[in-house]
Amino acid sequence: MRVYKIDDYVLKYRIGHPFETEAVIRDGEEIEKNTMDYFKISQATKLRLIYKMNTDDIVLGLGENQRGINKRGGIYESYCTDDPNHTPDKKSLYGAHNFLIVDGAETFGVFIDYPGRVTFDVGFTHKDYLEIIVDDNNLDIYIINGNNLKEIVKSFLKLVGQCYVPPKWAFGYQQCRWSYEDAAEVENIADSFIKNDIPCDAIYLDIDYMEDFKDFTISHERFPNFKAFVEKMKKKGFRLIPIIDAGVKIEKGYDVYEEGVANDFFCVDQDGKPFVGAVWPGRVHFPDFLNPEARKWFGLKYKTLLDCGIEGFWNDMNEPAIFYTDRGLNKAIKKAKKSEDENLNIYSFFELKDTFIKISNNLEDYKSFYHKVKGELVNHDKVHNLYGYNMTRAAAEGFEEIKPNKRVLIFSRSSYIGMHRYSGIWTGDNHSWWDHILLNIKMMPSLNMCGFLYSGADTGGFNGDANAELVTRWTQFSIFTPLFRNHSAMGTRNQEPFAFDEESKEIMKRAIELRYAIIPYIYSEYMKAVINWEVYFAPLVFEYDDEMSRKTEDQLLVGDSIMISPIYQENVTGRYVWVPEDMLLWKVKKYSDREYEIVKKGHRYLNVEIKEIPVFIRKNKMLILGKHAKNVESIDNRQLDIIAFIEDKTSYIYYDDDGKTYDFKKGKYSEIAIEIEKADGEFKINIDNRGNEKVQRLNFDICPFAKALIRAIFLKEKEKLYEKEKQWNFNAYYIFT
Repeated sequence: MRVYKIDDYVLKYRIGHPFETEAVIRDGEEIEKNTMDYFKISQATKLRLIYKMNTDDIVLGLGENQRGINKRGGIYESYCTDDPNHTPDKKSLYGAHNFLIVDGAETFGVFIDYPGRVTFDVGFTHKDYLEIIVDDNNLDIYIINGNNLKEIVKSFLKLVGQCYVPPKWAFGYQQCRWSYEDAAEVENIADSFIKNDIPCDAIYLDIDYMEDFKDFTISHERFPNFKAFVEKMKKKGFRLIPIIDAGVKIEKGYDVYEEGVANDFFCVDQDGKPFVGAVWPGRVHFPDFLNPEARKWFGLKYKTLLDCGIEGFWNDMNEPAIFYTDRGLNKAIKKAKKSEDENLNIYSFFELKDTFIKISNNLEDYKSFYHKVKGELVNHDKVHNLYGYNMTRAAAEGFEEIKPNKRVLIFSRSSYIGMHRYSGIWTGDNHSWWDHILLNIKMMPSLNMCGFLYSGADTGGFNGDANAELVTRWTQFSIFTPLFRNHSAMGTRNQEPFAFDEESKEIMKRAIELRYAIIPYIYSEYMKAVINWEVYFAPLVFEYDDEMSRKTEDQLLVGDSIMISPIYQENVTGRYVWVPEDMLLWKVKKYSDREYEIVKKGHRYLNVEIKEIPVFIRKNKMLILGKHAKNVESIDNRQLDIIAFIEDKTSYIYYDDDGKTYDFKKGKYSEIAIEIEKADGEFKINIDNRGNEKVQRLNFDICPFAKALIRAIFLKEKEKLYEKEKQWNFNAYYIFT
């Protein structure tokens, strides 16, 4: 074992000769050290790290995974898996995020940088032991120390690199469904948003837009004159977002297939021939994304669609998903024929049934193909979790070459830590189950801890039929997720906001309007999290170290200023809430209506009607709002509203940039620093405009409610200004001069 000091907080322990995942962007100097902090190590056929937990320890992290924010009591496998049935017994989902934090008597983080299967037994086999089992003895282990959870996360994010930033329009509402089968239907969806006056920024194109499910092709029958159609839709206010899948159809004359074969860009079988699997188009080859040349080739293929005016993509089926291989298909058929004349009993019947169930995404198939890395064959099973990561990296690197300094929306289904630098993720093919709203809530901070800030779930659920209440409540949570997309599968009930009764439509419309009104806050908090190596979503324990905050998992902190307590159960009009300090509650029905109440610290039952969205503003914090519009580019934020809950003093920095380029990395962005101080019963507001040329006016709601007092202060300080401008939108206002 070799040990490297990255900085004062991070040590790297190198065991054997690990495969270079490129998840980490920093290195250190080798030091003399013979033991690993915190863990006992057992090396046999598999490496085991064992840590004795204390009774009160909680374990956070592991990104996209099942169960709670606190992972204690569960067993989890990092092995990117195409399984849409996210039931509580499942051990792995679409992402592999091997970072966790133990918080208790000892507080530390650990990142297992290994691209194959890793098992995290967090008190499942034995309630007191955290055991990490790796299928190999070649890996890097990072131990991250810090005084608290926020420090550890910050150190980890600095270790793995800055999070992806999408264009600002990608923070708007987005509509998707597998089965918008042609241009006429897509335009009809757009017109329905316009007719119902519901804001929307993007409509997605699932596999229906392709010619025979072939990547980088367009069906001229279903989408004739595609470039003109993209432009037409953009003039209506909608961007089109096409899907790209991992498998390349085997078809003579198909340029992507022909080029891939000619240049040896596909993964190979044990005989060195292109490996054959099957997905949407039937039999396909899989590009070898661990090959830099193949990655560049595939990434530049996005130009075909970018040249048509496309500004965003979603990469799918990139675990990679395998419907079947000839090996698996033949085995199943042979088994069925053999069983034809048998009298199947319970064991032989289930054996036959399992043969067909296990035909998809079979481990034997993943072990039967290879990547070529630096002239050597590497078995896919050993690097499985890097596949989707590097497919999406290919896209991002392609965008950088094709559209330098322009942000392009890209997110992926499969992922590994490190991919967060190139794209966002969505949490895969979920179901229209109430349990999946709660799973969505609990997953968001865990993903943020692993670097994935631009994330969200399929609002309303992808599989199954959703009723209006479920879609409404899910929408009311998703207005806070950076990626806000409603998505459903072919054959399920339509779940666009206007697909239900009139009352439900209006409630969802108001929720989406609120989303657009708080985009100034969402974007500001997202970008500050990126720049400052922080999270956008956090569990309460990040800020409050009381016993209840450590246990509360169905309430989240969103940015610096607010706490949310979503409704995720059917047929309820309220819920219990833990309020860790006095807070200002705004139950939003329509964001332009302002009624607040101060909620004292403690356990509270909160009445929440179906049309209400509870937003808690933390003590000595501010919430920034604008006004909604049909899409993000139409928002007029020359005037912003500020709701502040003040005990003594508060400050807020409002961030903004051009929303289109990466110039923010060069320091080209603006800030407005706002300070409000209460002294001797009076409020003093100081505003420092640091380069923002858009905002002309700030309106204030300051609570506790002291409307007359605030007026008096400003009338005295700005008497002539107020005589000229006799408008009182809220409790006070300031006009930039």
